[in-house]
Amino acid sequence: MQKNVDLGKIGSNTVLVVAGPTASGKSALAIDLALKYNGVIINADASQLYKDIPIVSAAPSENDKVKVEHLLYGILNADEKNSVSDWVKLAVEAIKKVWQKGKLPIVTGGTGFYIESLINGMSPIPETTQEVKDKVAKIFDESGVVGAYKYLQQIDAEGAKKVNHNDTTRVRRALEIFEDTKKSIAEWFEMPMKKTLPEAEFKAVVLLPKLSEIEEKCSKRFDLMIENGALSEVERLLNKNIADDMPVMKAIGVPELKEYIEGRKTKEEAVELAKLRTRQYAKRQLTWFRNRFRKLKCEQIVF
Repeated sequence: MQKNVDLGKIGSNTVLVVAGPTASGKSALAIDLALKYNGVIINADASQLYKDIPIVSAAPSENDKVKVEHLLYGILNADEKNSVSDWVKLAVEAIKKVWQKGKLPIVTGGTGFYIESLINGMSPIPETTQEVKDKVAKIFDESGVVGAYKYLQQIDAEGAKKVNHNDTTRVRRALEIFEDTKKSIAEWFEMPMKKTLPEAEFKAVVLLPKLSEIEEKCSKRFDLMIENGALSEVERLLNKNIADDMPVMKAIGVPELKEYIEGRKTKEEAVELAKLRTRQYAKRQLTWFRNRFRKLKCEQIVF
């Protein structure tokens, strides 16, 4: 065992969460705990949902999958999107199937909003219609995020205050919500969360190493990714001509290696930029898990 973890009483409705920033060792710990407690690992990492980037996303190896059953890894094609609500629905289905087998669901990953939504519940905001999505998409095509945000300020001034003016995803979502429901996103945010798995008893093991330790591991891990074929993986992805605004194209490592493949950076420059962005992401994750995650209402063991 990497960590001496005693989970205490495990009930038939227990869900274990193993969380922490990238390169913190959570995947290895999750496997150890799955072997000890008869568990099945369920992915909570947005990038590891995509089948096209197992190397760049540091997805579990085939050897790991032989040791322990893994669910929700490599289930999406490159041209597919996946929202938080989409993932929660998939995770709830997976958890219930694991319970039915008499095993312990172990939700593992670093996408904090996925885990937070699973534990705390989802906003009651309804899914918007395709007609509304197309209308908002047209606004973005014609005016970009700057024009779209100005329009949001005109029709929903309070909602506009809740989103970053440069955040394309959140500006788009705020516009869609108002156009579809005629209610401000600010008003929706005030409504109580809707539990998605009310019968679950959540326990969490949270790994919070020193930032310097994570940064060193991130650097070594990316070098290993390059050795294991990350460049070829990204080349194959680029050959599919996926739009740059699709989630898979934004996974750390993909945009940076793309710049090298297209001749806009040297290999060394691309690798160093990817390492930098990985470290920056790890720092944001560490801050999030130290602050926001620890406020979640579940039993927590922190390392």
